[in-house]
Amino acid sequence: MPTVAFIGLGNMGGPMAKNLLKADWAVTAFDLSESAFSDVVAAGAVAAPSARDAISGADVVVSMLPAGKHVKSVMLGDAGIFSRLPKGTLVLDASTIDAATARELHVAARDCGIDFMDTPVSGGVAAAQAGTLAFMCGGTAEAFVRAKDVLKAMGNEEKIFHAGPDGAGQVAKAANNMLLAIHMIGTCEALAIGAANGLDPSVQSEIMKASSGNNWSLQVYNPWPGVMEGAPAGNDYKPGFMVDLMAKDLGLAIELAEQSSVDADFGRRANDVYQSLQAAGLGRDDFSIVMRSLVKDEGA
Repeated sequence: MPTVAFIGLGNMGGPMAKNLLKADWAVTAFDLSESAFSDVVAAGAVAAPSARDAISGADVVVSMLPAGKHVKSVMLGDAGIFSRLPKGTLVLDASTIDAATARELHVAARDCGIDFMDTPVSGGVAAAQAGTLAFMCGGTAEAFVRAKDVLKAMGNEEKIFHAGPDGAGQVAKAANNMLLAIHMIGTCEALAIGAANGLDPSVQSEIMKASSGNNWSLQVYNPWPGVMEGAPAGNDYKPGFMVDLMAKDLGLAIELAEQSSVDADFGRRANDVYQSLQAAGLGRDDFSIVMRSLVKDEGA
């Protein structure tokens, strides 16, 4: 049975590790939070006391961590795992981090003889739980071939993409989430205009889904309460993809745009919206809560 060392068992990492277990991978897991272990260990994983202990005997290492600085602290330096892994080990970082850090990790991995890929995900907690995540992969074609076996245990095989060379996965993820923020805000504004003029948001949503305004937010994540079963909007905008995480991803996208001399004006405007929500104390609510700032007395 192949073995995965899984580092980072948060809202995304925990379900991903459990899906590996369902696919008959042996999982040795580590997280700084002991409470994060409970579900994964109950599902059959072995809890490791440290990242270095987790990688012992692993065929593949998967990490899902909050930010680039956390990934670097785990991977690099004398205390990092790159220097302790056998040459040829496959390491997949599913965290969403800046592309520059991802490229730095690729260089360090090659120096240690490690096959590394940046493999950020899309789909949120629901897709992590269902094992239907999309993966955007940056690195060599050879590493991608190796990575697909483990990634398809956590995601939809038709949504596992080789985006390109070092860091390309992170570039794809930043661009994607910037677009997500923009069309969520636009969807909220459109529904708010309709409701203010007497349109039923459920009917308007169906009209837009059948028309040129159709988008992912309408299809699977409607921001108007009660329109779509299971959407965070129907549960007081909890749980879901937090405002804090969207603001973080928008910051990465804007930084990348500036480095590339791209004038991402709508991305900056979206970032202003989500930073305002953070300032209002809504950072841990779902990012579709932008609807509430538009419609105060209509049930949203």
